[in-house]
Amino acid sequence: MRVAHFEIMVDDVERAKKFYQEVFAWKIEKWQGPIDYWMITTGPPETPGIDGGLMKREGPFAGTVNTIEVPSLDEIVKKITTAGGKVVVPKSAVPGVGYMAYCVDTEGNSFGIMEPDKSAQ
Repeated sequence: MRVAHFEIMVDDVERAKKFYQEVFAWKIEKWQGPIDYWMITTGPPETPGIDGGLMKREGPFAGTVNTIEVPSLDEIVKKITTAGGKVVVPKSAVPGVGYMAYCVDTEGNSFGIMEPDKSAQ
């Protein structure tokens, strides 16, 4: 399983957008979904790398959160808790995208897990 997405948590969305666009020439556009979220395109699809998102800082997260794409969110949650990690934001649907949860590892590092499913509501 690989890191498929990253999220940058920010206090001021416009200030952060300006910074990342000016420094790295990233394309940042508002997502047309049910939450305030901005999609980040870091480069052309034919070059190595991942894209991500920008969102207002909320909850137990600070900085950047990497999201790992998994085949079954429920199975991976069991593995995470068995291995000593914790789920800090339980499974929820991202409409039209899939199912998401946020966790911490045994060292307190935050990460996301995403099960793709376009039928998620």
